[in-house]
Amino acid sequence: MATTVRDFRADTAPASLQLPGILLGVGLGGFADGILLHQLLQWHHMLTSTNHDHIGLKYYDPHSVSGLRMNTVWDGVFHTVCWLAVLTGLAVLYARVTTDRRRVWASRVLWGWILAGWGLFNLVEGVLDHHVLGIHHVHGGPYQVWWDLGFLALGALLLAGGWLLQRGGRVRDPAPSDAGRDGHAG
Repeated sequence: MATTVRDFRADTAPASLQLPGILLGVGLGGFADGILLHQLLQWHHMLTSTNHDHIGLKYYDPHSVSGLRMNTVWDGVFHTVCWLAVLTGLAVLYARVTTDRRRVWASRVLWGWILAGWGLFNLVEGVLDHHVLGIHHVHGGPYQVWWDLGFLALGALLLAGGWLLQRGGRVRDPAPSDAGRDGHAG
């Protein structure tokens, strides 16, 4: 039973990075989606498929000035939610990690949870917005279902890869730095 305390710490420490990592991943994944797909490639905006949606929203044609303005507003709402997720993730991480912050930022555990959060974002946003609500698609047109399925596949890969990455990492030792420099940082 001499290893019970150490085993207990090793088992519970990843959970302390799980929530902030997932929140950071959701926010950063949303930013990657919004910046790449909404702004740079301009493949879609939040409401570009409302002419074929499943909930009866008014159509805002992204090729008209008024439609683009409304889509831009909703893209802004989307980015605000992403920003709040990142801020909340940073706040939770800061509150939970009081020593050796540099080692935590280098930890496979934290980055694994961030990747898992990004994958979770893709899966939830992809299923909800692309399939259930139908308010936009990754890349509208004749092959939009394949783009949407690819987005979900990427989400599943990020989630699985992130989970495996954090599982293979070691978290920082919660003991004071002078007593815990035995390699417990991933």
